[in-house]
Amino acid sequence: MLKPGSHPLRKLPFPPSADFPDLSKHHNIMKNHLTPGVYAQLRDRVTPNGITLDQCIQTGVDNPGHPFIKIVGLVAGDEESYETFKELFYPVIKERHNGYDPETMVHPIDLDPSKLAGGKLDEKYVLSSRVRTGRAIRGIPHPPMCSRAERREVERVVTDALQGLPKDLEGKYYSLKTMTDKEQDQLIDDHFLFDKPVSPLLTSAGMARDWPDGRGIFHNDKKNFLVWINEEDHSRIISMEKGGNMKSVFERFCRGINEVEKLIQEKGWEFQKSENLGYILTCPSNIGNGLRCGVHVKLPKLSQEPKFNEILEKLRLQKRGTGGVDTAAVGGTFDISNLDRLGKSEVQLVQEVVDGVSLMIDMEKKLEKRQSIQHLIPK
Repeated sequence: MLKPGSHPLRKLPFPPSADFPDLSKHHNIMKNHLTPGVYAQLRDRVTPNGITLDQCIQTGVDNPGHPFIKIVGLVAGDEESYETFKELFYPVIKERHNGYDPETMVHPIDLDPSKLAGGKLDEKYVLSSRVRTGRAIRGIPHPPMCSRAERREVERVVTDALQGLPKDLEGKYYSLKTMTDKEQDQLIDDHFLFDKPVSPLLTSAGMARDWPDGRGIFHNDKKNFLVWINEEDHSRIISMEKGGNMKSVFERFCRGINEVEKLIQEKGWEFQKSENLGYILTCPSNIGNGLRCGVHVKLPKLSQEPKFNEILEKLRLQKRGTGGVDTAAVGGTFDISNLDRLGKSEVQLVQEVVDGVSLMIDMEKKLEKRQSIQHLIPK
């Protein structure tokens, strides 16, 4: 353990003012809150794992962002980063999470799928439904900063737990390092494989080190429950299926995640979690429940409406192309998902997606009949 205030690598010879990064052309959230005073206060602090502020902000320093696409510009090297550097992390969280204040607020957790109202979406419009989240193992630094041994330990802990899943969730783990060409081709065909990060946002954060060591993919035999290991977080847990039955997807998601948590606890491990931040993950944008509930939905007419983006914002939803972040929509088909992660429970967020997508499908049907949608637009 390092002494508080000591730099893990060497004593820095210059004062913090001389080390302050040039953020003059930057548009990320980190830049909005990293003043010379905050930097001076935090530069020489380290977490118990020896992680520094400069390691956490490097991705935001290297990637200025875009005036219209505001990235966070900050990652947590470990669970303790959120508290050790809270003078920066907390204001960033407050801006990114719609005013949520970690100093005074408590994050609700609710994985009871019986509370979801409705959940069966019109399959003429909804092509597929999916719920995913991340979970990190307490006591091990996050992927940007962990050592090779720590990454391999995450792989061991999670794969051990997956072997105890009930019959309908049982499956096979494929290590990226040892999988055969045939297995790789099948995972690509199934759209399950994740690739080595190439985005500068991820590579400058340290996500691609030692690739593919310690990484892999688990899926059940029915191919509707997946776990990614050591991608951007220790684990990503995904429930998905074709069509619009979000209720079924969410039920399997809750059961699967509760089973995995129970199984790792039986071996003496636990997930990173706190009352004010919920489940703790690498990127501050994903803390809370880390939940992304999304559907691929056809909205060719509604998406041409001038108020489309405003409607999404009012419904607290976001759109992507169906190829993921930074991809364009093809043929009016979008990946629509929840915008919020923190301050609302899993049930609340899935309900917002179900209700919001149902409303947008109603609008699409009206537009097909050349009827007005004005009365349906949220105020």
